[in-house]
Amino acid sequence: MPLLTIYNRQISWTPLLVLGYLCYLLLGAVVFQLLEKHAERHFRDQFQLEKLKFLQNYTCLDRQALEQFVQVLMEAWEKGINPEGNSTNPSNWDFSNSFFFAGTIVTTIGYGNLSPSTVAGQIFCVFYALFGVPLNLAFLNQLGKVLNAHLITLERWVQKPGRAQVVQTLAVAIFLTTGTLLFLVFPPLVFSYVEGWSYGEGFYFTFITLSTIGFGDYVVGTNPNKHYIPVYRSLTAIWIVFGLAWLALVFNVGADLMEKFLQLKWHKPDLSLAEVTTKLEDEPEHPVMHIPS
Repeated sequence: MPLLTIYNRQISWTPLLVLGYLCYLLLGAVVFQLLEKHAERHFRDQFQLEKLKFLQNYTCLDRQALEQFVQVLMEAWEKGINPEGNSTNPSNWDFSNSFFFAGTIVTTIGYGNLSPSTVAGQIFCVFYALFGVPLNLAFLNQLGKVLNAHLITLERWVQKPGRAQVVQTLAVAIFLTTGTLLFLVFPPLVFSYVEGWSYGEGFYFTFITLSTIGFGDYVVGTNPNKHYIPVYRSLTAIWIVFGLAWLALVFNVGADLMEKFLQLKWHKPDLSLAEVTTKLEDEPEHPVMHIPS
């Protein structure tokens, strides 16, 4: 594990990286909330006025007025305001939603259902992603190393004399099964209960999110007819971060197994690549000329 030396004392990088990552998400949540919440409130009030005008004049509605109101609906949707809601609905830019939005930026999920509408918010979003995406990669890399270290420790424990190969396979299966339950099986149950989705829809959202595909057709905490706890989306963002690290480790293990399978399939018994490399290393790079004295 990499260590940092401060005043002749060695400190692990991992706690500092976790603390820095969390502080960076909190910073993004605060700034986005300050920049976007006021603009959202103003546009929401303006949209409600347009709705009132529409309801007052619907008896004499003509084609041009209808198209104009449809345009207002489209602008409201692009700014993250649900046309079915009203001005008393919770803000899309409160702290919990801003924290969730900051997480979707650094993880590059980008659902697309919400984006900054102010110039200041858009500029900050660019620079926030510029530094946040590398930080997220470093954090996931370190978290993956920690998980991989525990997996290696588990493998060494089961490889001791007296323990059969079946026990080793069982231990690795337990490791993978635990992660599958925590990140792929149980979360859809929670999302199905809170959001009113089917289990299939919850599982679909879970995998599309953790694989960073992020279509945006299913997003948690966006139904205006439901009341969510304040930390619902913040907890979801934390689950996403750890789920990304676990799924990345699973993908790496799957890629290694596939690579080993292909190497085994195309392995030639007469001369392996390792033997060729050894022979080439044993041979001198340049011919040696012996001059007789």
